[in-house]
Formats: sequence, structure tokens, C-alpha cells
Amino acid sequence: MKAASVTAKSTAQFGFRLRDFLELAKPEVTSLIVLSTLAGFYLGTRGQLDFSLLLHTLLGTALVAGGTGALNQFVERSTDARMRRTAQRPLPAGRMHPAMGLAYGSGLAAAGIAYLLLLVNPLASLLALLTLASYLLLYTPLKKRTHLCTLVGAFPGAMPPLIGWAAAQNQLTLEAWVLYGILFLWQFPHFFAIAWLYRDDYARGGIIMLPAVDPSGRATFQQIVAYSALLLPMSVLPSLLGLAGTLYLWSAVLLGLSFLAVGVWGSLSRTTRRARYLLHASILYLPALFGLLMFDKQVH
Repeated sequence: MKAASVTAKSTAQFGFRLRDFLELAKPEVTSLIVLSTLAGFYLGTRGQLDFSLLLHTLLGTALVAGGTGALNQFVERSTDARMRRTAQRPLPAGRMHPAMGLAYGSGLAAAGIAYLLLLVNPLASLLALLTLASYLLLYTPLKKRTHLCTLVGAFPGAMPPLIGWAAAQNQLTLEAWVLYGILFLWQFPHFFAIAWLYRDDYARGGIIMLPAVDPSGRATFQQIVAYSALLLPMSVLPSLLGLAGTLYLWSAVLLGLSFLAVGVWGSLSRTTRRARYLLHASILYLPALFGLLMFDKQVH
């Protein structure tokens, strides 16, 4: 009985440790990065899809994304400890030693960059490395210095489609940069909605998002509306460049107008409830847009 109890306890501890490692890799963020990379690869493919190369691209990108997430939590562990939404993460909660988190994140990131270099191509690997470096060395420290951190963070945040496109073509064309532009602009309404929802928590952690210098929310929602409006013409460019057909064109217009309408609606009262609707709308918008673009891709 005693041996069985010890075995059960060890199994439970092993399970908790696995969940902690998984949480450190930010699976929700990593999955969105992988999906955006998939869209870039598929849209950049000319001729028959190379499933083996696609698998290598997604796996390498996932490793780099997971490693970046873990390293970010290592750097921000003291900040996370002061915020309610992050205090129970493995590092601030004390379930994992910081040295383990650092080794885990570094190992994942290095493995992913090497994997892309050896099994995909140097351009995809370089883009992944630039994403990791700019996220950790520019965006992360700026979060405690200026609300412009969101603008800086949008540059590495929009890289996944470029990585996918580079993996498929070993070059970056105008169409690839349009995909980059779509993801770049989408991030602002998405993250400003999050910043407004958790503005008090961010303040406790000393993170300076736009609501920290805009307590009324007027400027925050004005930017949400402005970037949503810019996203609409950017989203129709794939059709104008011949990457997709009319189905995508009109769908992008409909999605863009709907997303803009939610932003305008939110700006009228700037309540937590409306910000949450905007956040949900942003989460639905991006996969819907990229899914339609992939579905209506024009064969070249």
C-alpha cells in the first residue's frame, strides 16, 4: 500500500511538472503563431504542397515560440508575481526554479533556430532569430518604460507569416509583406483590448500600457478604431495582388467592417464588457480571415 501511495504521488508530481513546462511555453500564443506560420507557408507555396517541409517549419517555429515564451516569463517572473492573472505561473508561484526556466526556454529556442536552419532554410531560421531577439531585447524591457512598447512589439509579433513564406519560397515577396501588414495592424485592437481589460493588473506589475497614460480610455479606443480601419484596406490587398479571388475579397470586406463596427461600438462607452467583446472579435477575426484566404488561394 505504501509503495502504491508513493508511486501515485510521484505520478501526480510528474503530471504537475509536465503542465508547468507546457504553461511556460505559452501554448495559446504558440498555437496562434503556428497557425499564422501555416498560413504563410501555404500561401507562399507554388505548385504541390511539400508536407514534410511544412511539418519541419511548424515544428521549428513552435520550438522557437515556446522558448521565447518561457524566456519572457523568466525575465518577467518578479513582475508576474505582482499581477493576479500571472501570479500562479510556474516561476512566480515557486513551482519551478528560475534556473530551470532559463535552461528550458534557452534550450527550446536554440533547438528551434537550429532545426529551421538545418531542415528548412537559413532565411526562415534568421527570421525566427530576429523575432526572438527583438521580442526579448526590445519589447520586453520597454514594457516598463513606455506605452509605445505595443508598437515595438508589433514588429516581431507579425513575423510568423514571413517565416512560413520564407520556408516555402526561400525569399520574401510583396505578398508576404502584405500578410505581415495584416498581422501587424491586427495586433493593436487585440492588445489594446487586453490592456484595457487588465489595466489595473498591469499597473500593479509596473507595466506601462496605453491605458496607464490614458485613464479615460479615449485615446486607447481611438487607436483601436484607427487601426481597425487601416486593417480593412490592408486585408483586401491579397485579392488585388492575385493571391486570392473574389470570395476572399468580399469576405474580407465583410469581416473588416464587422470588426471595425465592434471597435466603434466599444469606443462609445469604453466599458469592460465591450472591451471583452472586442477581444473575442479579434480572436475570431484573424483565423477566419487567414482561413478564407487559404481557402480562396489562387493557383499560380
